[in-house]
Amino acid sequence: MTGVISKFFSCENLLKEKDRLGDIPSDREGYGLAISMAWPSIIESVLLALVTLIDTLMVSGLGEEAVAAVGITGQPRLIVLALIFSLNIGVTAVVARRKGQQDREGANRCMKQCMIICGVISITLAVLCSIFTEPLLRFAGAQDDYMADACAYFRILMLGIFFNAMSLTINAAQRGAGNTKISMRSNLTANLVNIVFNYFLINGHWFFPKWGVAGAATATSIGYAVAFGMSLASIWRRRDDAFLSIFSKVSWKLEMGTLRSVFKVSSSAVVEQFFMRVGFFLYAKIVAGLGTVDFATHQVCMNIMNISFGFGDGFNVASSSLVGQSLGAKRPDLARLYASINQRMAVICSTILAVILIVFRYPLVSLFSDEAQVIARGGILLIMIACVTHAQTSQVIISGSLRGAGDTKFVAICSMISIAFVRPTLSWLLAYPVGWGLIGAWIAILVDQYMRLVFFFMRFKSGAWTKIEL
Repeated sequence: MTGVISKFFSCENLLKEKDRLGDIPSDREGYGLAISMAWPSIIESVLLALVTLIDTLMVSGLGEEAVAAVGITGQPRLIVLALIFSLNIGVTAVVARRKGQQDREGANRCMKQCMIICGVISITLAVLCSIFTEPLLRFAGAQDDYMADACAYFRILMLGIFFNAMSLTINAAQRGAGNTKISMRSNLTANLVNIVFNYFLINGHWFFPKWGVAGAATATSIGYAVAFGMSLASIWRRRDDAFLSIFSKVSWKLEMGTLRSVFKVSSSAVVEQFFMRVGFFLYAKIVAGLGTVDFATHQVCMNIMNISFGFGDGFNVASSSLVGQSLGAKRPDLARLYASINQRMAVICSTILAVILIVFRYPLVSLFSDEAQVIARGGILLIMIACVTHAQTSQVIISGSLRGAGDTKFVAICSMISIAFVRPTLSWLLAYPVGWGLIGAWIAILVDQYMRLVFFFMRFKSGAWTKIEL
């Protein structure tokens, strides 16, 4: 048994001798580097997932309507950030390549120009969404019994979206350079700030006003501002040993050569993000139509699922950065190796998470609600999450490796098929005509995750992604 486990994790076994282009790291070196980059990203990703979960948990005392009001804004907010996410995929990929090439000027040129683009996009979208908040949330499926709270929550989030977007872009550049701890620190601090101000503003403790759901949104926006300040401080350095610095001599002027490299990755990522967000939006709308109790149950379980996703996303960030750096250094064999190492580590985390979700399913759901219906249905959904967690983390890491290589076109096509068409279509079919309700909608999630895993694994095995130039 020990031999089988050793073979499964061994670098020697993960990269066959005939595929090597030079020396490969030992198990200690390979896993050590991957872990050193992955653990801050895991914490960061889990903390990002915790933002909405904390708001949901701390407003749950206000009733199911408050939980639904916070939950219904999730997909519209992510749609607003979709362009920023797409831009940042290109930022990470290009900075990682320049890091592998030891091109400090090229990395800083990319970061500065993308910060300008990010600022313009985020301000424009924030203004538009603040004006059209109610039509947007009504289209998302918001019910009249919590519409006012949902609108207030969303508008206040839009006030802080600039800080959130700029922080994400700076952190994306730092991840490409291998500095994953910076993102972790800024998001850890932002979450602590969010919790503190949630306590003060939701129920009006001390001399603070009692703002309820609006207080939760205000706390989140304050956290965004703090995270931006910390991210900005990470590049506010004049030292020569700082790979990324706002004081580097390269110009802030937009330059087509740099933007062409970023957009080569980001253009397909835009398509991917568009179809992902449309698919998630439609899916949330379908579930919202099942009623407030079902949607509140769904939102609680989605928040818990996002925590498990955070672990996979952390390994995805490490894999994307290491793949980009390895390809920049002309070592596609190491790109394959580091992607496989991160996937193996994710298997361990997924197994532990699956056991926790099954054993503690009812206590976990009861943290958010004392409604018997919510707890009973939520317990079933957490078993379904446990069944999909291995597929979820694996497909996230493999797709992250493909993005790190610049293979975003293939990822976009797969996302379009699986998320934008299969998931919402199947969820509607099973939830309404078949009559399985919330359980049917969640079966669609399982099908979507396993479908993407098969697509991405086949692409990864082909090796075509190692030949892309940026």
